[in-house]
Amino acid sequence: MENFGCRATQADGAAIERDLLQKGLTRADESNQAEFVVLNTCTVTTSADHDARATIRRIHRENPQARIIVTGCYAQRAPEEIASLPGVSLVVGNSHKPRLAELTIEHGAGDSSTPANANAFAGDPGSGSFVPLSTLNPIQQLATREGMFSAAREQTAANGKRAEIIVGDIFAHTELSAAPVFEADTASEKTRPNLKIQDGCNNRCSFCIIPYVRGRSRSLKAEEVVASVRQLVAGGYREIVLSGINLGRWGRDLAPPQMATAATLKEQLRFADLLRAILETTAVEKIRISSVEPMDWSDDLIQLAAGSPRICKHAHVPLQSGSDHVLRAMHRRYRPWHYADRLRKIRQAMPMAAIGGDVMVGFPGESDADFEQTRALIDSLPFTYLHVFTYSSRPGTPSAAMPAQVRGNVAQERNRILRELAARKKHEFQQGLLDGTLEAITLTHVENGRTEALTDNYQKLWLEGVHPSNRAMVARILAIEGEALVGRVE
Repeated sequence: MENFGCRATQADGAAIERDLLQKGLTRADESNQAEFVVLNTCTVTTSADHDARATIRRIHRENPQARIIVTGCYAQRAPEEIASLPGVSLVVGNSHKPRLAELTIEHGAGDSSTPANANAFAGDPGSGSFVPLSTLNPIQQLATREGMFSAAREQTAANGKRAEIIVGDIFAHTELSAAPVFEADTASEKTRPNLKIQDGCNNRCSFCIIPYVRGRSRSLKAEEVVASVRQLVAGGYREIVLSGINLGRWGRDLAPPQMATAATLKEQLRFADLLRAILETTAVEKIRISSVEPMDWSDDLIQLAAGSPRICKHAHVPLQSGSDHVLRAMHRRYRPWHYADRLRKIRQAMPMAAIGGDVMVGFPGESDADFEQTRALIDSLPFTYLHVFTYSSRPGTPSAAMPAQVRGNVAQERNRILRELAARKKHEFQQGLLDGTLEAITLTHVENGRTEALTDNYQKLWLEGVHPSNRAMVARILAIEGEALVGRVE
């Protein structure tokens, strides 16, 4: 099992792996030993697609007999493209990802030259039916929610075998029905499970393909979230990461009676209501909030995060651009001054918090003046870190047809400038942590007599000595080593 992309994809992959194990399959140590290889893909950028294709070719080269099953966002967006690659046996879109274990077993039991499930789901809205997203413009893509799908199609792969495609209408999915318990193989996830509580997105940013491959925003019911958190706490986990595609929109699709707190009196649930319910009804020690859009960092959410010692002091707030002109072209729902107001309020409420953001360079029409506005805004704000991306044109999105595409060398230079600025701001932030103390949770990696940990405010920390994983500690910060802190247990 290999996962690509965001935390939501990682969470989906953990659920798939759990389901495959429950179906009686066993985990192979390496892909060249596997009968089935499942690739859970991302499609947010061109490079994400390239990474998936390169992995498919590598696995087929190293293990020609393996049945390669491809799912995730790339599979939802361009299934025919994936099905044409050598070694691909089955392509399952996000529409059918929850049933992937069942489909894998059925596919393995059948003749690989004949689709096992081509007509198996013709009766339900997310049936095994397929319309290539690349053939639709954004307006037509939205219309797929009306069920513009025909029968499932087959594709002949380059190796001569038929690759089955099972992709349905992602907009037909209106509920998020289950939250699995995650225990992945990475060091961080063994101690910090990732609980996906929201999927899909109702925004229509002009550069983003994700709403068309993830569908409408939908939330896990509050009582199911609370039950999952309790289960994780009972399993010994101390810090739980709440994640989603558009996490701050959690609850907007749910009816008020599902929340057994004072939030039942409100007309519509908010993410802060869910956090209060978790704090009030579970014994979880730490909750970490993943990315939340700036317009969803309400004063209520900021004060709740600042006031609870059980919520990690960490805010990831996507920016994308500091230019009003570019933000409007991106169809983002805030202006640079709105964004600056949110970040300054977060910093005022949580002086020691890590504050990060995503920023994109090279968006079509981004002039030198636009970029300078972005650089200046970032320089003026209390960022701890940045994820800097170079614009990647996605087929079917409005920005792909926009004029004044920025040259690659110009975009790469802008990327370099912002990464260097971010590195300086991170170093300045870490210098302010020296000689102080921070809460941290130990991870599993031990190196040169030191144990890797993650601080409450999202800093990598090397703790002197060897310590068991999943232990909450207070550390004295002694030094900065590269981009990590060095400390000792108090």
